[in-house]
Amino acid sequence: MNSEKKIRVFIVDDDVIFLKLLKVDFLQYPEYETTSFSTGELCLEKINEMPDVIILDYYLNGLDANAMNGIEILDKIKAYNSDIPVIMLSSQDKIEVAIECMHHRAFDYVVKSETAFMRIQRIINSISRFKKMDNILNWYKARM
Repeated sequence: MNSEKKIRVFIVDDDVIFLKLLKVDFLQYPEYETTSFSTGELCLEKINEMPDVIILDYYLNGLDANAMNGIEILDKIKAYNSDIPVIMLSSQDKIEVAIECMHHRAFDYVVKSETAFMRIQRIINSISRFKKMDNILNWYKARM
Protein backbone atom coordinates (compact mmCIF):
# COMPACT_ATOMS: atom_id res chain seq x y z
CA MET A 1 0.00 0.00 0.00
CA ASN A 2 1.07 3.52 -0.68
CA SER A 3 1.80 5.15 2.66
CA GLU A 4 1.63 8.68 1.23
CA LYS A 5 -1.89 8.43 -0.14
CA LYS A 6 -4.86 7.15 1.80
CA ILE A 7 -7.13 4.55 0.25
CA ARG A 8 -10.48 6.26 -0.35
CA VAL A 9 -13.33 3.91 0.49
CA PHE A 10 -17.02 4.59 -0.07
CA ILE A 11 -19.31 2.44 2.09
CA VAL A 12 -22.95 2.18 0.99
CA ASP A 13 -25.38 0.40 3.30
CA ASP A 14 -28.88 1.14 4.55
CA ASP A 15 -28.23 -0.94 7.69
CA VAL A 16 -27.19 1.92 9.99
CA ILE A 17 -25.69 -0.38 12.63
CA PHE A 18 -23.56 -2.36 10.20
CA LEU A 19 -22.50 0.86 8.47
CA LYS A 20 -21.31 2.32 11.77
CA LEU A 21 -19.50 -0.89 12.68
CA LEU A 22 -17.60 -0.83 9.38
CA LYS A 23 -16.73 2.85 9.87
CA VAL A 24 -15.37 2.08 13.35
CA ASP A 25 -13.32 -0.83 11.97
CA PHE A 26 -11.82 1.38 9.27
CA LEU A 27 -11.02 4.16 11.77
CA GLN A 28 -8.50 1.83 13.40
CA TYR A 29 -6.36 1.91 10.26
CA PRO A 30 -4.88 5.28 9.24
CA GLU A 31 -4.32 4.21 5.62
CA TYR A 32 -8.07 4.38 4.94
CA GLU A 33 -10.27 7.40 4.37
CA THR A 34 -13.93 6.44 4.42
CA THR A 35 -17.13 8.14 3.36
CA SER A 36 -20.43 6.45 4.16
CA PHE A 37 -23.81 6.67 2.46
CA SER A 38 -27.18 5.24 3.51
CA THR A 39 -28.42 5.05 -0.11
CA GLY A 40 -26.86 4.27 -3.45
CA GLU A 41 -28.27 7.48 -4.87
CA LEU A 42 -26.23 9.53 -2.37
CA CYS A 43 -23.12 7.59 -3.37
CA LEU A 44 -23.76 8.28 -7.05
CA GLU A 45 -23.96 12.01 -6.30
CA LYS A 46 -20.34 11.85 -5.05
CA ILE A 47 -18.95 9.31 -7.52
CA ASN A 48 -16.97 12.06 -9.26
CA GLU A 49 -14.72 12.11 -6.14
CA MET A 50 -13.26 8.88 -7.55
CA PRO A 51 -13.02 6.47 -4.61
CA ASP A 52 -10.39 3.75 -4.76
CA VAL A 53 -13.00 1.15 -3.82
CA ILE A 54 -16.71 1.02 -3.06
CA ILE A 55 -18.30 -1.37 -0.59
CA LEU A 56 -21.92 -1.69 -1.69
CA ASP A 57 -24.81 -3.45 0.00
CA TYR A 58 -26.87 -5.78 -2.19
CA TYR A 59 -30.21 -4.67 -0.72
CA LEU A 60 -30.64 -0.93 -0.28
CA ASN A 61 -34.35 -0.49 0.27
CA GLY A 62 -34.52 -0.74 4.06
CA LEU A 63 -34.90 3.01 4.55
CA ASP A 64 -36.71 3.83 1.31
CA ALA A 65 -38.78 1.21 -0.51
CA ASN A 66 -38.28 3.14 -3.77
CA ALA A 67 -34.48 3.26 -3.49
CA MET A 68 -32.39 1.56 -6.15
CA ASN A 69 -31.00 -1.81 -5.15
CA GLY A 70 -27.30 -2.64 -5.04
CA ILE A 71 -27.22 -4.23 -8.51
CA GLU A 72 -28.77 -1.11 -10.07
CA ILE A 73 -26.20 1.08 -8.29
CA LEU A 74 -23.39 -1.28 -9.30
CA ASP A 75 -24.45 -0.98 -12.95
CA LYS A 76 -24.48 2.83 -12.70
CA ILE A 77 -21.04 2.88 -11.08
CA LYS A 78 -19.62 0.65 -13.81
CA ALA A 79 -21.27 2.80 -16.50
CA TYR A 80 -19.61 5.87 -14.97
CA ASN A 81 -16.18 4.26 -14.56
CA SER A 82 -15.66 0.54 -15.05
CA ASP A 83 -12.29 0.70 -13.27
CA ILE A 84 -13.75 1.48 -9.83
CA PRO A 85 -13.66 -1.81 -7.92
CA VAL A 86 -16.90 -2.59 -6.11
CA ILE A 87 -17.12 -5.11 -3.30
CA MET A 88 -20.71 -6.27 -2.88
CA LEU A 89 -21.87 -6.88 0.66
CA SER A 90 -24.96 -8.76 1.78
CA SER A 91 -26.44 -10.84 4.53
CA GLN A 92 -27.50 -13.25 1.76
CA ASP A 93 -25.25 -16.32 1.94
CA LYS A 94 -26.47 -17.65 -1.40
CA ILE A 95 -24.26 -18.57 -4.32
CA GLU A 96 -26.90 -17.26 -6.75
CA VAL A 97 -26.61 -13.76 -5.25
CA ALA A 98 -22.81 -13.85 -5.45
CA ILE A 99 -22.94 -15.02 -9.08
CA GLU A 100 -25.40 -12.28 -9.97
CA CYS A 101 -23.06 -9.67 -8.45
CA MET A 102 -20.08 -11.05 -10.36
CA HIS A 103 -22.08 -11.01 -13.62
CA HIS A 104 -22.63 -7.30 -13.03
CA ARG A 105 -18.83 -6.84 -12.70
CA ALA A 106 -18.44 -6.68 -8.92
CA PHE A 107 -14.84 -7.24 -7.85
CA ASP A 108 -15.89 -9.57 -5.04
CA TYR A 109 -18.76 -10.56 -2.77
CA VAL A 110 -18.70 -10.61 1.04
CA VAL A 111 -21.36 -12.00 3.37
CA LYS A 112 -22.10 -9.78 6.37
CA SER A 113 -20.68 -11.46 9.46
CA GLU A 114 -18.38 -10.76 12.36
CA THR A 115 -15.39 -11.47 10.07
CA ALA A 116 -16.61 -9.36 7.14
CA PHE A 117 -14.22 -6.49 7.86
CA MET A 118 -11.17 -8.77 7.79
CA ARG A 119 -12.27 -10.19 4.45
CA ILE A 120 -12.95 -6.70 3.06
CA GLN A 121 -9.55 -5.55 4.23
CA ARG A 122 -7.84 -8.48 2.45
CA ILE A 123 -9.77 -7.73 -0.74
CA ILE A 124 -8.81 -4.04 -0.60
CA ASN A 125 -5.16 -5.02 -0.09
CA SER A 126 -5.41 -7.25 -3.19
CA ILE A 127 -6.96 -4.39 -5.17
CA SER A 128 -4.14 -2.08 -4.07
CA ARG A 129 -1.46 -4.60 -5.08
CA PHE A 130 -3.16 -5.17 -8.43
CA LYS A 131 -3.38 -1.41 -9.11
CA LYS A 132 0.28 -0.97 -8.19
CA MET A 133 1.36 -3.79 -10.54
CA ASP A 134 -0.88 -2.39 -13.28
CA ASN A 135 0.72 1.06 -12.90
CA ILE A 136 4.21 -0.45 -13.10
CA LEU A 137 3.25 -2.46 -16.18
CA ASN A 138 1.78 0.62 -17.86
CA TRP A 139 4.95 2.58 -17.02
CA TYR A 140 7.07 -0.08 -18.75
CA LYS A 141 4.71 -0.26 -21.74
CA ALA A 142 4.93 3.51 -22.22
CA ARG A 143 8.72 3.27 -22.47
CA MET A 144 8.79 0.56 -25.14
